[in-house]
Amino acid sequence: MTAREEVLGRIRRALGEDRAEVPEIARDYRLTDGRDPGDPALLDLLTDRLEDYKATVVRCAPADIGGAVTTALRTALGEHSPGDVVVAPGLPAEWRPDGAAEDDGRPAVALADHAATVTGVSVAVAETGTLILDGSPLCGRRALSLLPDCLVCVVEAAQVVGGVPEGLAKVDAVAPLTLISGPSATSDIELERVEGVHGPRTLIVVLVA
Repeated sequence: MTAREEVLGRIRRALGEDRAEVPEIARDYRLTDGRDPGDPALLDLLTDRLEDYKATVVRCAPADIGGAVTTALRTALGEHSPGDVVVAPGLPAEWRPDGAAEDDGRPAVALADHAATVTGVSVAVAETGTLILDGSPLCGRRALSLLPDCLVCVVEAAQVVGGVPEGLAKVDAVAPLTLISGPSATSDIELERVEGVHGPRTLIVVLVA
């Protein structure tokens, strides 16, 4: 018997009738908290969770998104020029700071040369303070939200839902999802918090309502 036949034989035996039956997965967990997307209480909860994670939340009206983004970047970046900011290709023109560069598919390592990124989101989960980016033009590719040191995400009220099952039901399950819950951080064995380990050290959320 060859090694190949031995391996295939073991696989056939493992898939035989004597294998344990896979139990049925329970699906009776809570799918929604009963509140409509964009409920004011959900916006307050999302803000509380994000700020607890050391993110900055800026609230504004729909007509003031561009100004809110520009002001937030100016506060976070200081003297950096607008050219140090790169935006997702599908970000609306009125949301973009003057002089920002649009991501054009440049090598991912080049994104790290930019001081900040501005993107939209696919959905936001209030209960966990999580922003979900799905790789769409509005959100941009995954590297866009991971390499620059500052990330600004624009979240519209209608995108805010209560819990994780409700949020995941609104996105494409096979899309390259990125789930963000606060700035990048970790803690060592002494519980010392270290920020900027595997993504942006600064997260700013412009919450539009």
